[in-house]
Amino acid sequence: MQHDIDAFITYLHNVKKTSNNTEMSYRRDLKKFVAFLEDKGVKDVRDITADDLSAYMDYMVSEDFKPATISRNVASIKALFHFLVYEGKVESDISGVLKSPKIEKKAPEIMTMAEVNTLLEQPSGDTPKEIRDKAMLELLYATGIRVSELITLKCEDLNLQMNYIVCHHADKERIIPFGLKARNSLLKYIESSREALVMNNKADELFVNCSGVPMSRQGFWKLIKYYSRKAGITTDITPHTLRHSFAAHLVENGADLKSVQEMLGHSDISTTQIYANMNHNHLREVYQKAHPRG
Repeated sequence: MQHDIDAFITYLHNVKKTSNNTEMSYRRDLKKFVAFLEDKGVKDVRDITADDLSAYMDYMVSEDFKPATISRNVASIKALFHFLVYEGKVESDISGVLKSPKIEKKAPEIMTMAEVNTLLEQPSGDTPKEIRDKAMLELLYATGIRVSELITLKCEDLNLQMNYIVCHHADKERIIPFGLKARNSLLKYIESSREALVMNNKADELFVNCSGVPMSRQGFWKLIKYYSRKAGITTDITPHTLRHSFAAHLVENGADLKSVQEMLGHSDISTTQIYANMNHNHLREVYQKAHPRG
């Protein structure tokens, strides 16, 4: 069955133009699915039955998989069967027996403005690395872009005269403005630090690591964890927390949802609606308790 999985991933890459992260997620889910089937003696996709799929659902529930994880696995299996039918590898799509569990949508974790300010103040030194770190954190909060978008930004995507970036995601691009603080940090990085980090490498990416090559997601994840600890922030801060905070703070301060949707790159405004539905009284309470001048 591994050959069929490989063919499916190749199809996603070449035809659907999916991202590497999406492909890795599908491959990871389907690897577990195949292992389960092989333990049952099922070694060919043509031998998979609806009962096998139901048994796998029962297995995920018994192993205490989170509803979101089960939903993602269901989506991966359904996508695989659509491909198998399309390719004529199986006669019918039996994945209809799979039903995703209901997922309770929780409000995203949001930082207070005090926490954001404290975090962004942490890289305060004049080493090329700290100047780069400051620019990355400022730009991430100023634009709300995804970490994958941040680390793949090219130098040509940055316009310091008009204060905007051109962000590319899923074969689409959007223009996102940023403010003076982000501009100043970016200008300092470009003028004094990037060349020192790039050295003899020819990286086109705006941000590079200390070896002069494009920064990885894991590298930036470690960076933000380091500065959140340094800032004394006890809650779990991830790059996506800054994205959520960017959106929530904009809505809290009167930005219209359509504009926030465009900046975030959401295809459906219902995804952006969650920030408007958040309990504003709760946000205000958190702010007043945490902000030194609240």
